[in-house]
Amino acid sequence: MLVPSAPLLIRARKNGYAVPAFNINNLEIAQAVLETAAEMRSPVILQTSEGAIDYAGMDYLAAIAHTGSRLLKIPVAFHLDHGTNVALVEKAIASGLYTSVMIDGSRLPLAENIKLTRRIVELAHRQKISVEAELGAIPGVEDKLSVTEREAYFTDPEQAEKFVQETKCDALAIAVGTAHGAYKSTGAAILDLARLKKIAALVKIPLVLHGASGVSQKILDTAHQGCERLGDCERLEGATGIPNNQIKAAVKNGIAKINIDTDLRIAFTAGIRAALIKDRHVFDPRKILGPAKELMKKVVKEKIALFGAKEKV
Repeated sequence: MLVPSAPLLIRARKNGYAVPAFNINNLEIAQAVLETAAEMRSPVILQTSEGAIDYAGMDYLAAIAHTGSRLLKIPVAFHLDHGTNVALVEKAIASGLYTSVMIDGSRLPLAENIKLTRRIVELAHRQKISVEAELGAIPGVEDKLSVTEREAYFTDPEQAEKFVQETKCDALAIAVGTAHGAYKSTGAAILDLARLKKIAALVKIPLVLHGASGVSQKILDTAHQGCERLGDCERLEGATGIPNNQIKAAVKNGIAKINIDTDLRIAFTAGIRAALIKDRHVFDPRKILGPAKELMKKVVKEKIALFGAKEKV
């Protein structure tokens, strides 16, 4: 069943776990997420980025989310991720398709971000739609989102307190050292947990971690299987993620929602490559996409367990 994200996240923060939020672009990704969440009795959030909407269409993606959630006995939120296009955020709210939206004014001056977020909150709350906002710019490239290291900045705890008080947003995405995309750090990624603790002490609403994919070496190895023969060894070369111990520490210190996109993309790619390498004669899309779906289900299962969301329904 589809529900707003706010109640899910409030419960998660109160009880010390994080709700997994997975970006979807097609049927197989959504099935992998929903089927696994149902098996593990975990609440879950399906997210669509602006790029996903350009690719598949808002109505198609909503149909997948609405139909899939209706078949399950777990709470599912349908969320617009990283709404930098204000007109699109307003369209998502007016459509009645989403139960949750994100307005991303993180690269605006603080006063402008507050003003924009407050307006979106007012619009969304009239429709009983939850709103996530962002303060602090997270570096990296993902879909239409691109933030350079120079543009990125960590969230200021005192500004976060002011921001939440003035906007009345339901959840706040913060920047504490994560990064979008598959190349998060040249060395071991280290989150600023001291900053997170300060923010959590001042901000009582659920906190959100973006750019938190782990980039599994095992799945990378699968994605590189036979690469010398295929000539694609440079694909995902040097990809790095956020270590599991850092994610656990973030959840322990107030993070109630964690976004995952890159890990699913890598698993999808690895699964398709493996299927085509294993059977050079296959041309049935179901036999090509099936292994990708199964590998994504493994990723979803690992994330639900890591975030502590198993058996929370």
